[in-house]
Amino acid sequence: MEKLSRSVSVWGNEKEPNPCAWKGVSCSSDNSSIANLSLSGLSLSDSSFLPLVCEIVSLEALDLSDNSFSSVPEGFITACGKIDGLKQLNFSKNRLVGSLPAFNGFVGLESLDFSSNMLNGTIVSQLGSLNDLKRLYLTSNNLSGNVPINLGNSKVLEHLILSKNSFTGSIPDGLLEYRKLVRIDLSENQLSGPLPGKIGDLSELEELTLSSNNLSGEIPMNLSNFQNLLRFAANQNKFTGNIPVGISRSLKNLDLSYNKLGGPIPADLLMQSNLQTVDLSYNLLEGSIPAKISPNMVRLRLGSNSLDGTIPSELGTLPKLTYLELENNSLSGSIPSKLGSCRSLALLNLGMNNLTGSLPVELASLSSLQVLKLQSNKLVGEIPYQMNQMQSLSTLDISGNLLSGSIPNSISRLRSLTKLNLQGNLFNGSIPATIDSLKNLLELQLGSNRLNGHIPGMPLSLQIALNLSHNLFEGTIPDTLSRLRGLEVLDLSNNKFSGEIPTSLTQIGSLTQLLLANNQLSGVIPEFGKYVTIIDTTGNPRLVNRTLQRKSP
Repeated sequence: MEKLSRSVSVWGNEKEPNPCAWKGVSCSSDNSSIANLSLSGLSLSDSSFLPLVCEIVSLEALDLSDNSFSSVPEGFITACGKIDGLKQLNFSKNRLVGSLPAFNGFVGLESLDFSSNMLNGTIVSQLGSLNDLKRLYLTSNNLSGNVPINLGNSKVLEHLILSKNSFTGSIPDGLLEYRKLVRIDLSENQLSGPLPGKIGDLSELEELTLSSNNLSGEIPMNLSNFQNLLRFAANQNKFTGNIPVGISRSLKNLDLSYNKLGGPIPADLLMQSNLQTVDLSYNLLEGSIPAKISPNMVRLRLGSNSLDGTIPSELGTLPKLTYLELENNSLSGSIPSKLGSCRSLALLNLGMNNLTGSLPVELASLSSLQVLKLQSNKLVGEIPYQMNQMQSLSTLDISGNLLSGSIPNSISRLRSLTKLNLQGNLFNGSIPATIDSLKNLLELQLGSNRLNGHIPGMPLSLQIALNLSHNLFEGTIPDTLSRLRGLEVLDLSNNKFSGEIPTSLTQIGSLTQLLLANNQLSGVIPEFGKYVTIIDTTGNPRLVNRTLQRKSP
């Protein structure tokens, strides 16, 4: 230990001769030997001293993570391989390159972590002699070839984490021989082919993560055999066919999004009491949404399918429901008023359906709601003034409906709003004079309505866009718009604005698009900087381009 201390300057051991009191050192209960050694996060880059570590023959756990090692000395593997009691070895979060070393010896090693490095090449026999290996973490490297199956003859492996690599080929049947597997993560690789039919035989499995691969075929029916499976994620693959009945029996989390799954949602799928999150979005699912849903559901995502029927009112009985996303389907009927009882809701997205009826006043009770998206439906009626109670709301998108009446003054009390989209409705009257009280508003979309009257002062926070196009505004363009110094897009097209374009608009240094087409503007177009990439003034016959004016005799 003294030679090691001289090699690693982190220990200030001049005043403390007992190594058991040194930083990162843990000893046996009687302080007779060193058991655990952690050199994690010390910005070490020179690995030449590592063989000295292996002179500590009592070592049980060695943590070398979060440093800058680029290689593992051969002498380290040889020497540490002789420590029969070494159970844990952690080289994660370094800069290791080349192939994974061959681990000869290491008869007692149970946990091996080389994740978050730059290792490449294949894994064939490097781990074959690790008969006690229970946990293997190799995530976030550049490893390639087939998924390894030579992981110890005793087959006691419990955790296999190979995500974020470049493994190819199919999931090997040999993997199913490791019957004690509790956790498998093969996500973010380039795996293809079907899921092995006998994967349901892994009776101890609790987590199966296959996301972001090219896996195809049907999901095996025998996944319903799992008694302990808590998480199944197979999103972003090419799975087809129906979702098997019974696969959610023990699940807490299910993610099958971004596949090509079809047919109806099984009647029993959402009702299992353990279920907390379900994501089936971006598939080809048909039929109605089952009414029986787990009382512990926190997030339910069924968007971008071909679901029809009505939204189950039973959703309003789920006290923990925080995210409900049913957008881009063919759902019909009205928005259930009982959704106002989901007091935990933070996001409600029902956009792009065939919903009818009015906006339920009961939604105003959702005091925790941050995002409300109801766009592109067939909703009618006025905006309830009670919506001013939704003080947490940051995004309100009710565009593309048949809503009418005036924009209520109460909407200006939604002080958390960053995006307000009311375009494509039948709103009339003027913009509330108090709109500038929305101090956090970044985007205001009021286009394609029947608005008129005076344009009030706008929130100085506007950055993304101010869209007043396709309305009935007339008179001059107000100079006050020049105060929006962070604005990128200003769209006043297709109105009845007259007079000159205010030269003060040239002071908006962040402006990239100025859209003034189809008005009644006159005079000379001011010179804007090169930062304004699009200036559309077509359809204003009395406007004069300053450049052309200079060229005239």
